[in-house]
Formats: sequence, structure tokens, C-alpha cells
Amino acid sequence: MWSGKRVSVILPTYNERDSIRDCINRFFESGCVDEVIVVNNNAVAGTSKEIAKTRAREVFESVQGYGQAIRRGLSEAAGDWLVICEPDGTFKPEDICKLLAYAQDFDYVMGTRTTREMIWQGANMGFVLKWGNWFVAKLAEFLFNATILTDVGCSYRLLKRNVLERIAPHFTRTGSDFGLEMTLLVICSRIPFVEISVNYLSRVGKSSVTGSLWKAFCLGVAMTMLILRYRIFGPRKAAIR
Repeated sequence: MWSGKRVSVILPTYNERDSIRDCINRFFESGCVDEVIVVNNNAVAGTSKEIAKTRAREVFESVQGYGQAIRRGLSEAAGDWLVICEPDGTFKPEDICKLLAYAQDFDYVMGTRTTREMIWQGANMGFVLKWGNWFVAKLAEFLFNATILTDVGCSYRLLKRNVLERIAPHFTRTGSDFGLEMTLLVICSRIPFVEISVNYLSRVGKSSVTGSLWKAFCLGVAMTMLILRYRIFGPRKAAIR
């Protein structure tokens, strides 16, 4: 509970067996989280056993994809304020207090991993990923004349229940570009939002996307095309192209 609002955390999991239990426990230990929903998206063997050792609720989503898992988690969450994170050890659950503090003034709060002093040794934020994310973010900021954007790939974010109700009918993406679609829908709906710096650490295990520069490049291209479609056609027509 935070300022009288119930807080739900949504954690999609695919290859986070070795880090997920610690992540869940630390979110609860923050003292402001009412529920943690883990979306098992065809996760590796042993993941459910780790989740069962915690207070989190596990739900299953058979359709593969980061976006699909998040959409399932959002549909299951009961909180007034909804926090999305990844349980791979790259983010600090304790940073949730930062997002919640800014939620007093903003309906949508995004993390950014571009503050050099908060990028820990070993974190997967090399030249290509950092500046690729920055370029795509600045493209969206420029084309939509939006609030400052520096990191479209950061998956640590908070949205309020009323925001979800406004933008959920327009969700179309099921993959790793879902986070960007969510942000574009917020921008197009003129919902107040802000970016804040969060800690970014070394991942436990290997990412299925950013662990490969080729996959990361392809994701960047897909994100760029998504921004252009939204700018040219708007949310409704962009979804069918």
C-alpha cells in the first residue's frame, strides 16, 4: 500500500529461475507492495518451484512473447497502481519507491538506464544498446513533441489503473516492442508521464533479446517502424499495418 493505493507488481518470466525468488522477496520487503503476479511464459524447468517458495501468485501464459505476458499480468492485477519489472536481477526492487513517489504527480512513470552513475559494472549497456535506445527514444520525443525520453527499452515502469483502462483496448503488440507501444499510447492520449533514473545491474543469466546484438538491432528497427506508423496513421490504423 502506498498513499492509500494498492500496489501490484507484474513480473514476466521465461529464463529467470535463478533470480526470481530473490526479486519477489525484495519487492515484498519494500513494504509498499500488496501483490506480486508472476506470469510464467513457458519458463524453464524449476521456475515454478522457486515461485512457490514466495508469496507471489503465479499465472500461466502459453502464447510466447514479452508483451503477451505483460498483458496477461495486467489483466490479473488487482492494484490501483501497477508496476512492471523484469525478475532477471538487472533492476533493484527497492527502486519501486522512486516510481511510487513520482506517481503522486504523474499517471505513468518510466525508468531510464541512461544515467552513467547508476549503471553498475557488468550491466549490459554498451555503446550500441545505450545509444540505440537513446536514438529511438529521441525519435519518438521529436515526432510527438513529447516529454523528454531517453530510454525506450527500460521495462521498469508504473501506470495507474485509469491509464490501463484507457490504453488497454488499443494494445496490439505481443513481443519486446510492447513497452514502446504502451508509451506511444500514453503520449497519444496526452497522459502525464515522466522518466526517472533507476539502477541497472548485471543480469543473472543471458537475455533472449539483448544478449544478441543482432536481435537487439532488429528490435530497434521494429521500434522505429512502430513509432513511424503511430505518427503517420495514429494508434487505431497503425495497429492493422
